[in-house]
Amino acid sequence: MDKQTILHDVFGYDTFRDGQEQLIDAILAGQDVFGIMPTGGGKSLCYQIPAMLLPGITFVISPLISLMQDQVTALKEAGIPAAYVNSSLSTEQLRKVFANIRAERYKTVYVAPERLETESFLHLASSLCIDLLAVDEAHCISQWGQDFRPSYLKILQFIQNLSRRPVVAAFTATATEAVRKDVVRILELQNPLCVVTGFDRPNLRWEVLRPTKKLPTLLRLLRDRNGQSGIVYCATRKNVEKICDALRSEGFSATRYHAGLEEEERRRNQEDFVYDRNSVMVATNAFGMGIDKSNVRFVIHYNMPKSLEAYYQEAGRAGRDGEPADGVLLYSPGDVSTARFLIEHGEENEELTPEDRARVQKQDLLRLNYMTGYCKTEQCLRGYILDYFGQSHPTVCGNCGNCLAEWETMDVTRQAQMILSCIKRIENRLGYNVGASMVINTLRGSKGDRVVGLGLDQLSTYGLLRTESQDTVRNYLEGLEQQGYLRTDPVHRGLCLTEKANAVLFNGETVTLSLQRHRTEEVHKKRHATEQPFQARDDVFEALRTLRRNIADREHIAAYMVFSDATLRDMAARLPHTEGELLQVNGVGHYKLQKYGREFLEALAKFQ
Repeated sequence: MDKQTILHDVFGYDTFRDGQEQLIDAILAGQDVFGIMPTGGGKSLCYQIPAMLLPGITFVISPLISLMQDQVTALKEAGIPAAYVNSSLSTEQLRKVFANIRAERYKTVYVAPERLETESFLHLASSLCIDLLAVDEAHCISQWGQDFRPSYLKILQFIQNLSRRPVVAAFTATATEAVRKDVVRILELQNPLCVVTGFDRPNLRWEVLRPTKKLPTLLRLLRDRNGQSGIVYCATRKNVEKICDALRSEGFSATRYHAGLEEEERRRNQEDFVYDRNSVMVATNAFGMGIDKSNVRFVIHYNMPKSLEAYYQEAGRAGRDGEPADGVLLYSPGDVSTARFLIEHGEENEELTPEDRARVQKQDLLRLNYMTGYCKTEQCLRGYILDYFGQSHPTVCGNCGNCLAEWETMDVTRQAQMILSCIKRIENRLGYNVGASMVINTLRGSKGDRVVGLGLDQLSTYGLLRTESQDTVRNYLEGLEQQGYLRTDPVHRGLCLTEKANAVLFNGETVTLSLQRHRTEEVHKKRHATEQPFQARDDVFEALRTLRRNIADREHIAAYMVFSDATLRDMAARLPHTEGELLQVNGVGHYKLQKYGREFLEALAKFQ
């Protein structure tokens, strides 16, 4: 067989995606590679196809047990023998896997990075012909990345201990330029072919909503997507419990996942989501890194993540099949404080020196600033993300909340003078600066104990914006900060005037802000009310989904492992009559044709 035959007959695709063929050819030619491809961009095929063509074995270093299990199950569903080696295996299971590896019964074996240090595995590896070592989620090797895992630093030593150095292939979806340099340096990639296919996910629609109350907005978003599979991320375990209970009480099929649950419950809840027994997963960021579920239609962040890398990776779990999906973030200013607290008081990595921990924390706080900027920007959200990862892009994408909203430019010079004067008078009275909430309360004439206790109700600027809503005043503050008239003290979080503010206070400089004429969520609701969910016939698609569900239950596998939503839509649009026509459907290979083809053709015949 050759690469093209494997692509079509085994995986069911006619053409390679951007970058795949280059990386595969380089690996087969014996060259190290580094692939930076977006989630759902087809990274796994870049090492799975060479693994089938190279004479020796391929090891894939993978950080999470769930990722290995999903990948191995998917390979077996495609008729490819594969295995994994990690802590989930019993001693007897491990013995059998090792025996099968020695007997050359697998072409691909997934390995946890911690396993590379064990004497038994090192002894096994030294006796094998390892042609390819693929490092998945390679950004984990960099302490400047958002997911640093010290165990990844042992990979190079493992390679050096082998009798013959294999081709080394690294892959990731989220890596800034600094992280990319770290990966090449630490793994000592030799003259690698570096392919960056881009970070854009055109099928994802990005939105930032700023609701006064988050839960009603979340419920409305989920009702708009009733029956679809999705993830709701929360910053804390407490929020996971609260939101999951609220969703269940409203009749949603929801489950939960966080590190505080017993391992057995986490495993069961994850399976219920992957196997579509529950449509909504409410989770902390402990969930999802290894989930290869292709039919996730939305990811909603109830709280702002700590970095754009984390957000892009988590939101990128939607739409892995290439079909339209949503990444929605519910932002409130309190999220910034929560994220800062988690950075400054989170679990310390004992493998890092105090100096390294300080550097990592400093980098984490810098990333938090970029994440906050994403939530506040008036520009294209897709463009903001691509700027962060260093990719050029059009000014307007036409497929994000900011591009779809209606904006108007307003002269807010008078309000700006009131706000800047108020901040200065608070500083003069107290001798220090206060945060945005206290400034807003003072300007809106709050009778709260804190405002009165500090004597801020005695200021001449007290209550000057009492007719404006809290959200509107906060928008003014954030706009003034974005334009450089204000800055936030990075230590105490107080709002301070910059030198630029003097031009507004004393020289009559005009201040304009772009404000949304309609709230983003209203635009979102209007758009979803008029969209048609599918291009193919809905009745055919639903019939195929029901059949897929029945097959998945019978085979005890996740539904997307039978066929993806994208494959079912293509099938529903083409309405194939014969096995030959069914093979033309994207995602249908010879193995799955033999296994499932007859049942799907029978189902399709009812609509012809």
